[in-house]
Amino acid sequence: MTARAPAAEREALRLSVTGVVQGVGFRPFVHRLALEHGLGGWVRNEAGEVRISVEGRKAAVKAFVHDLVDKAPPLSRIDSVDVTQTELSHVDEFRIVESVDQPDRRQPVSPDVALCAACEAELFDASNRRHNYPFITCTDCGPRFTVIESMPYDRERTSMQAFQQCDECLREYGEPADRRYHSETNSCPDCGPRVWLEEAGDEAEVCGGAAALERAAQCLADGKVVAIRGLGGFHLAADATNDEAVSRLRRRKAREAKPLAVMVRTLEEARRLGRVGSGEERLLTSRERPVVLLRTLPDAGLAPSVAPGLDTVGVMTAYTPLHQLLLELVGRPLVMTSGNLSEEPIATANDDARSRLGDIADVFLLHDREIVARYDDSVVRLADGAPLFLRRARGYAPLPLELPVAAPVPLVAVGPHLKSTFALAHGATAYVSQHIGDLENLETLEHFRAALAAFRELYRVEPEVAVRDMHPGYLSTRVAEELGLGETIVVQHHHAHAAAVAAEHGVIDRVIGVSYDGTGYGDDGAVWGAEILVSDLVDYERRGQLRYAPLPGGDLAVRRPWRVALGYLSLEPSLTDSFARAFEGVDPQERAIAEQQVARGLNSPLASSMGRLFDAAAAVLGTRQVAHYEGQAAMELEALAGERAAEPLPFPVLEGDDEKWYLDPLPLLAALGEQRQAGRDVSELAARFHESVAHATVEIVGCVADAAGLGTVALGGGCFQNARLLATTRGLLERRGLRVLAPRLLSPNDGSISYGQAAVAAMRMSRR
Repeated sequence: MTARAPAAEREALRLSVTGVVQGVGFRPFVHRLALEHGLGGWVRNEAGEVRISVEGRKAAVKAFVHDLVDKAPPLSRIDSVDVTQTELSHVDEFRIVESVDQPDRRQPVSPDVALCAACEAELFDASNRRHNYPFITCTDCGPRFTVIESMPYDRERTSMQAFQQCDECLREYGEPADRRYHSETNSCPDCGPRVWLEEAGDEAEVCGGAAALERAAQCLADGKVVAIRGLGGFHLAADATNDEAVSRLRRRKAREAKPLAVMVRTLEEARRLGRVGSGEERLLTSRERPVVLLRTLPDAGLAPSVAPGLDTVGVMTAYTPLHQLLLELVGRPLVMTSGNLSEEPIATANDDARSRLGDIADVFLLHDREIVARYDDSVVRLADGAPLFLRRARGYAPLPLELPVAAPVPLVAVGPHLKSTFALAHGATAYVSQHIGDLENLETLEHFRAALAAFRELYRVEPEVAVRDMHPGYLSTRVAEELGLGETIVVQHHHAHAAAVAAEHGVIDRVIGVSYDGTGYGDDGAVWGAEILVSDLVDYERRGQLRYAPLPGGDLAVRRPWRVALGYLSLEPSLTDSFARAFEGVDPQERAIAEQQVARGLNSPLASSMGRLFDAAAAVLGTRQVAHYEGQAAMELEALAGERAAEPLPFPVLEGDDEKWYLDPLPLLAALGEQRQAGRDVSELAARFHESVAHATVEIVGCVADAAGLGTVALGGGCFQNARLLATTRGLLERRGLRVLAPRLLSPNDGSISYGQAAVAAMRMSRR
């Protein structure tokens, strides 16, 4: 035993560590670090931090503090370390002590993360006691957000409390040198969750354990649809190389054409499906393991119905041990799509899945670890050399984001109508929810309400202010009213888009906000969606827009691109010949009704929408008259354009009498129609359309920037999910000498609206 150093050579410190430091193996890490440096003391979880007391030789204490940050666990994120000197306690032992709850404190919650390399090696090691165990985890991997019921993070406050650890697991749990030391999800085949298989319509267990996985793999190989209970809900799986199986899944799920995600086991298998650059490789092998959009290879061997009409496919590598085992057994890529009927929330509970997925799946692969939080797969693509979120959920949410200005009182921002998220803000921290979905039905609205209630309890935030969109008919507006809070703040949709981008970059000064999307309620009562704003985090001024055109049928036009083209044609009927392809195959009677709607101003709101302009272009080019899902026409145009070089077509910017600038799309649409009818290649014209939008955007932004004396541009809105449009627009703006802010932490689409709302409300309240 080493003699204790004299008191003069020793010191004692108290440390408070904040950030993502619970549920990530931080206490075991601190314990091992203290033993390594020969220090005494203790570590414990508190509601908002990890508290540490250490004492020992001064040099060892100094080295401990350095290594605490330098060697922190891979899943942790340290925001701050506060250190204070304290009196010596003359202890040599270091212990993990019981957690302390403080109701007025809040703590970031770790997302679920992918199976780590060490657990994967054990999973496929025939000599390991967890060989082929579908729920293998350690402190470095596995479920977190989807099992945590409350904080601080201990097993008794998770859905793992239902499983009593066996003696061997308890030994690991209590052994400081073990990777599973204080791993709250620790289990094994003798004491943990189990998996079994059922036939659809029959709750009798057919088989369990390894046999259930083998049977599920055989069903997939036979072309059947398998419902799989995963981390945050169910997947529906089918053989991605079997077009009949994928088409059957589509019919049953009522998902006619929207692209489906594909799962593979390894990076090498992903490389066989699509182009994998260094950026895509980092995402596919990251601990988050999102769905990554890859440019499809011509010999990928995927069923045509996986992503019809597109040149990309969403690919993810298996991130749970259950998925790893299943992919290894089936030996082929699998469609792995959300376990729901289209537009409904994904199923999480076994009984819910049996009820709602019984007409879709042939068999069910179930387990008995309860899912606390519903969790979709995240979707990311590379755009302009950086990751761009299309959907932020598993692996990333609910990690908090900072606000550039602290909210004076707690608030809740309820977000938009489509691609819904909400945000709770306490001080300068915004807790943005995982992707909720489109608030189109009661089921999704109930999911929204339940998730919001869970966040309020998990983060101990009781909002005093609600923040909502300007649209009076959104279901999120109804939620804001139902909360009955003392104040409600209204934030215009496209202002929120611009504010979200500026706020994530910490910018509070005025910027040129370019908000391009499908629809948003404008302050003049019209449909907005192609807006050039001069804005900050308090207010905005609309300085540019796309020329208004009627939208015959209102929301119906979103799924009928020919209706959008008809609205533009009504502005200049002499262009009828150029627009001819837009109406090929359209029912004459339906067209006549739409024309009457425009002529009489019935259900034909005026729209300034870049998303709808993409629809009109697709119709005029004859590529899409009817859309089966939102954004289909635009996605197909992007696929047609590819990476092809092209020159822009006429898309003039006009100065109005009202000191605003207007984008006039009629010359562009006319040129597209004329050149297409003259036999020009549709891919070339799709590329020229993209170039035209980018160049016109830069021209109108330049006009606004010069007049306002501003040099920073924020690009937001769902149209900037288009990688070509984002990269080209950004490059041209920077060439003009402007600073460009692009979305990085959140999606450019409506998933960022709640964060933008929170940023605006915080700034407005702080300025009072």
